[in-house]
Amino acid sequence: MAANVDSYIAGHWVAPGSAAQDIHSAVTGEVIARAGCDPLDTPSMLSIARDNAGPALREMTFHERANRLKALATLLNDNKEALTELSFHTGATRKDSAVDIDGGVGTLFVFASKAKRELPDERVLMDGDTELLSRNGTFLGQHIYTSKPGVAVQINAFNFPVWGMLEKLGPALLAGVPSIIKPATVTSYLTAACFKLMIESDLFPQGTMQLIAGRPGDLFENLTAQDQVSFTGSAVTALQLRSNSHLLQHSVPFNAEQDSLNSTVLGADVTAGSDEFDLFVKEICTEMTTKAGQKCTAIRRIMVPAHLHDDIAEAVSAKLSEVTIGDPQLEDTDMGPLVSHSQRQDVTDNAALIGSEAQLVFGDDALICNGADGEKGAFVTPKLYSCKTPDTAQYVHTTEAFGPVATLMSYKNTQHAATLLNSGGGSLVASVVTEDTTFARELTIASAAYHGRLYFNNRKSMKESTGHGSPLPHMTHGGPGRAGGGEELGGIRAVKHHMQRTSIQGGADILGAICNRYIVGGAQTSSDIHPFRKTFHELVLGETLKAGPRKISIDDIEHFADFTGDTFYAHMDEEAAKANPFFPGRVAHGYLLLSFAAGLFVDPDPGPVLANTGLNGLSFQKPVVAGDSISVALTVKSKKLRNSEYGEVRWHVALSNQDGEQVATYELHTMNAIELSA
Repeated sequence: MAANVDSYIAGHWVAPGSAAQDIHSAVTGEVIARAGCDPLDTPSMLSIARDNAGPALREMTFHERANRLKALATLLNDNKEALTELSFHTGATRKDSAVDIDGGVGTLFVFASKAKRELPDERVLMDGDTELLSRNGTFLGQHIYTSKPGVAVQINAFNFPVWGMLEKLGPALLAGVPSIIKPATVTSYLTAACFKLMIESDLFPQGTMQLIAGRPGDLFENLTAQDQVSFTGSAVTALQLRSNSHLLQHSVPFNAEQDSLNSTVLGADVTAGSDEFDLFVKEICTEMTTKAGQKCTAIRRIMVPAHLHDDIAEAVSAKLSEVTIGDPQLEDTDMGPLVSHSQRQDVTDNAALIGSEAQLVFGDDALICNGADGEKGAFVTPKLYSCKTPDTAQYVHTTEAFGPVATLMSYKNTQHAATLLNSGGGSLVASVVTEDTTFARELTIASAAYHGRLYFNNRKSMKESTGHGSPLPHMTHGGPGRAGGGEELGGIRAVKHHMQRTSIQGGADILGAICNRYIVGGAQTSSDIHPFRKTFHELVLGETLKAGPRKISIDDIEHFADFTGDTFYAHMDEEAAKANPFFPGRVAHGYLLLSFAAGLFVDPDPGPVLANTGLNGLSFQKPVVAGDSISVALTVKSKKLRNSEYGEVRWHVALSNQDGEQVATYELHTMNAIELSA
C-alpha cells in the first residue's frame, strides 16, 4: 500500500485529500506514495508563524538559534541511513544520496558554525563601520540588520529533496524567520521523512516549520512585504510564480534559483594526456552522471580549443562507456534512473532539439540496465553531442535537457570562448580548467557578469577542489539572467537575505545602545578595579582605563631600532626623515608606540585575561617624535561569549600625545575567563 505524504499545517499533520496524486518509484514504476492536500487553512498557517513562532525566534540571539540549528543537524546526521534507504526510490545511488542528504546536513553544520564565529550573541547585526555625519562626531550613522516579522515561503525542486530544503531553512532559522516549505511532489516523500524528524525534535517553537505536500492554494495572495518567497526550479515555473499580481503589488521579495545552461571551458594551454586534460574529462562525466544529470549545476555545454575537439570527444565517450546504469541500490551501479517517466520524456524531447543541430557522438547504443527493468523504470543513457557550428546554433544555447546530456563545441580564442560561454544567457556556474593565469583573468573579465560562480581548477588544486557542480554554503549560489537573478547560500549573506537593512542615525550613546556595543564618542565609565582583573561578565561596555603619560626619548627610538632590526630611515636619519612629506624629522616606530601602550594598560599578574588574540584596524594618525609623551585609553567595545569557560572581549584603544591629539587607534582582542581560577 502506498504511503501517505502528510502536510504539517499549524501544528497538525494533514493527510492527502481527494485530489492527491500517485507518486511512482523511479526504479520500478510502482506506486509508492500519495501526496496532495485539500485547500489549505492559510490564515492558521500564517498566524502560527507570525504570531507564535516569529516572536519566539526573535527573542533568541543569533547564537541561541545557531545552537539549536547545530542540534538539528546532529539529529539528522544520526538518521542519514534511514533517509538514504528511502532515497533509492528517487533514482539516486548511495553516492547521489550523499550529495543530497549528507550535503544538506553538512550545510546546516556550516551555517551553525559560521553564525557562532561571525555573528554577535545579539539580536541586532551591525553592517559595516559607523559613518561620521557631523564635524565633531556628535551625529553618526550606522547600518543594521533586524529580523523581519514575516514568513519565508520556500519552494524546492525535485532533484534535491533534502539539501534543497535545508539550504534554505538554515539561513531563515538563523535570521529568526519561520518557514513554510513546499517540496516538489514527485520526491516529497523523502522531504517529508526528513521534515518529520525535525518536527519531532521539538528544537524550535511551534509554527517555526510547516510543510505543504501539494499545491500552495491561496498562500501567495496572503503574503506581505515582510514575507519572502524563495524558489528553486524551472524558469517557466519561476516566471509564473514571480508574476503573481499580489506579489508584485505588495513588493514581496522573490528569490529564484532556476535552470541554466552551465558550461565548462578547457584552457588553450592544456595538452592531450596531461593532468588537466584528464581532470576535464573526469569532471564532465561526473557532472553528466551524478543524479543522472538532474542537477541545476550540471555541465550542459563544453568548450574546448579546436585542435582538442576530437580528442575530448573520444576521451569523454570512452569514460561514459564505462558507466553502469541500473538499480541504484546495487553497489556496482554508477547511475540510476531519472526521477519519473515524465521527466524521461522531457529529457528525450529536449535532447532531440539539441540533436537537430548537433551530432550525437555517444549514447545511441541500446540501454542495458543493471538489475532493473529499463522500461518500467525511468532509465536513460548519457548522450554527448558535438556541435560544429556553435556561433549559429540555437537549441544548443537555449535548450536544457535536464538529464545526462551535454554538447561539445570548439572555440578559436579567449574572446570566442567567452562569447560561447555567455551565450547561454546567464548560468549558475561555469568551470575552467587551466594553468594559464592570463587566460583565467581575461575570461573572468569577459564573462563573470553572466555567471553566479566561476570555478577554476588544475593539477595544483584538483586534489582538494570540491567539483564543478558543488554549491558550498560558504559561497553564493545563484546566477543572473536565465539562472534567475537570485542568490542563496553565501555564508552570512544568506542570513541577511531574510532580514531588513536599516540605517540608524543619532548620537554615539543611542547607536551604541541599539547595537549593544561601545561606539567611539559614547559615554565612558571608570572603575577602581583594573579591567584586566575583571571576569568576562563583570566587564561593562564603555568601561575605560586611562593611563600615561610616557615620554618618548631618542634613546627609546634607537634602542627599539637596534633590538628589532627595524632601522628604517624615518627613525634613524634626521635629514632623510625631514625630506619625507609625512614626517617633521626622526619619528618613533609605530610598533614602539603599541608596545609602550601595552606597557601602560596591562596588569601583569595572572587573572581573567587568558590571551591576546590579535588586533584590527590599526591606524596611525600623527607622528610621534622624541620629547613627545603618549597616553592611552582602553575601552570595552564589545563582548562575545565563546563557550562555558571564556569569551572574547574587543577593546577600543586610542593613543594621544601631550596636546591631546590622537596619534593611533586600533581594536584589541582578548579572551577572558568566565570565572577566576581557584
